[in-house]
Amino acid sequence: MSRPQVIDDEQHEQVHERVAAIDVAKDSGMVCTRTPHPSRPGARRSTVWTVKARMNAVRALGRQLHKDGIEIVTLESTSDYWRIWFFTLEACGLAVQLVNAAQAKNLPGRPKTDKLDAQWLARLTEMGLLRASFVPPKAIRDLRDCTRARTRLIQERARCWQRLEKLLVRHEALLLSDGGERPSISLPS
Repeated sequence: MSRPQVIDDEQHEQVHERVAAIDVAKDSGMVCTRTPHPSRPGARRSTVWTVKARMNAVRALGRQLHKDGIEIVTLESTSDYWRIWFFTLEACGLAVQLVNAAQAKNLPGRPKTDKLDAQWLARLTEMGLLRASFVPPKAIRDLRDCTRARTRLIQERARCWQRLEKLLVRHEALLLSDGGERPSISLPS
């Protein structure tokens, strides 16, 4: 984890008082929290730092964000990299929203660095300008995983039976030359 950099900001309209946004990459995430300034009433403060995309580091981040009273965490849907962040932070008891990257990019003023991107997402989050993508609840995700695993096992079973049948057919000449009958194999239902 890198050392946090504190950036003071001016007052503006907001929907959420304490927010976080994470610009997700393959090996790390640039985290930005936006909270009320401790000594300037009405002002806002951004704190930006990097967190490794490792289970323990993301869990520690979740505990820290929960302790800081963060109301909502925004993640950009970058490839599949968002998954560890979303599911781990959600398990820490945080409200997490996944947003389509194109949604934030279509707004004017979009910055180009990871640090500025995380700040931009946090500002859009606190103003309620981002629409969350649908991520199924845990029970549905678990059911989907189970169903998909079952489907893969059935396909694998059929593939093994087909390989066995092909092996028997390939050696049919040997079996028939011994006076045997053509082998047949049937799949169990």
